[in-house]
Order: sequence, then C-alpha cells, then structure tokens
Amino acid sequence: MYSTHLEIFRQIKGIGSASGIFSADEQLYIVGDNSGFLNKYNVDTYELEKIQILFDQTVTENENIPKHLKPDFEVLCRIDNHLYILGSGSTAARNFLIRYDLTKRMVSQESLSETYEKMRLVSGINTDNFNIEGAVFKGTNWLLFNRGNGDETKNGIFILSGKDLTDAVDIKFSTLQLPNINHVESSFTDATLVGNDIFFISTAEDTKSTYNDGEILGSFIGSIDAKSLKLNFSYKIPGQHKFEGITLFKQAKNKMEFLLCEDRDTEELNTTIYQLSLTF
Repeated sequence: MYSTHLEIFRQIKGIGSASGIFSADEQLYIVGDNSGFLNKYNVDTYELEKIQILFDQTVTENENIPKHLKPDFEVLCRIDNHLYILGSGSTAARNFLIRYDLTKRMVSQESLSETYEKMRLVSGINTDNFNIEGAVFKGTNWLLFNRGNGDETKNGIFILSGKDLTDAVDIKFSTLQLPNINHVESSFTDATLVGNDIFFISTAEDTKSTYNDGEILGSFIGSIDAKSLKLNFSYKIPGQHKFEGITLFKQAKNKMEFLLCEDRDTEELNTTIYQLSLTF
C-alpha cells in the first residue's frame, strides 16, 4: 500500500497548456499541446530555454496556436539520446512525430498518419475516439496509451513491435478499465516506465469528446504491470487537477517522487509543476 502527498514544485512563467514532461540531469523538458516549442527548464538556475520544433510560420507566430491548427503534443518520452514528441492523432493536424537529439540539438519531423490509421483499424476505434496521450518504449516494442474520453470511453494500450513508429506492422490493442469519479471513468493522460511497472496518470473529465473540454472531476495515479498489462493499483490524487504529464524525479527504497504537469486549458503562459510522492 502507498500513501500519497502532493505539493507545488515550481511555477514557471512562459509555458502554457503543459501536456508532457521529462526529467533528466537537473533539466525539465516540457511540451504544451498548443505550442511549436520544446521548453528546457533548469531546476537549479530557474532558466527557461525555448527550442523550436515546428517551423511552419502559420503555427509558430505565437505560443498559443489556434485549436483547429494546434499539433496537440501529448507525449514526451526519451529513447537513448533522443526525445520523442507525439501528437495525439485526434485530428488530421495532430499526427506529428518530432525527434530531438539531445547531443546534437537537432530536430527532425515525420508523420504518424499511416501508423495511426493502422492502429484505428486494428482496434476498431474511430477517429472521434482516437486520442494518444502517453507512450513508453520497452526496448523491443512501443506501448501507446489511448485516452478513452470519447463517447465510447475506450481506454486501452496499443502494442507496436519495433522501434520505428512510422513503419509499424505488428500492432495489437488491449483495453483497460480505469477508476471513476461520480460514474465518470477516468482516462489515460500519460505514462512512464519504472523498472517492471508502468506508472500512469488518468483524469476524469465530464465530456464525451476528444476535442471539446469538460468539467474536471479529478485525477488518479496508478501502476500497470509492464508484462501482463494488468492494473496493479490506483489512487486518487488530492484536488481537482487535470494532470497531463508524468516523469520520475527521484527514487529511494521506500519512496518514489514524480513530477506532474497540468493543462488548465487556458492561454495563460504560466504553468505549475507539482511533485507527487508515493511512500510505501
């Protein structure tokens, strides 16, 4: 059994609609779902650096790309020396795959349109219910997490063999029921691999649309066995937050500390990073 504790870690000006976060070497990398920039924040010096990852002038003129054009970057994870940033696939404009080389500081961009279409065909999920919000790489395959906030509430995990997401052939899909609040089932908003377990966050949002926002009822943190993809546990996080990004920050024998980012669905360029401690 775990006990949970939530507190504010940092308040950062200059970032809005934070939806993905990754911690490494005293740096926080943060993406927003409506921005064409990757944010690099030094936790020691408090310095914020903006790295441009989209170069189409129509969507990079400001920090808040209009909703119908936004790339909806919901996934930020690391493989070797690259950061992978994925669009949700919930509209045709949200199929980008961005790779950022941490050493060479180079950006490359590809399309996930074909892979996302294959995933929809395999799972039977239509375009109105397809919404990728988390991803982890297990060394030989990817796990991509579909947020079931559409009218079919189809939470589930896609298993894609191989490292190349743009050329996926072997694709499987496994559904998973998540905890609810007031009969509203929560839905995946991010995930991270820690050892043999996947720690995820999910949010109960009173909406039947992957496009339109609804009332936020609260969020959960939970664990899934990385091999069986069965739910180990879940706990309600204090408050009524819409947490959309999770990364491991520190780990000790009987304690794990995660950093969470919150999407407040506003155009304000100010984000709060929370620290969630699990003690067991």
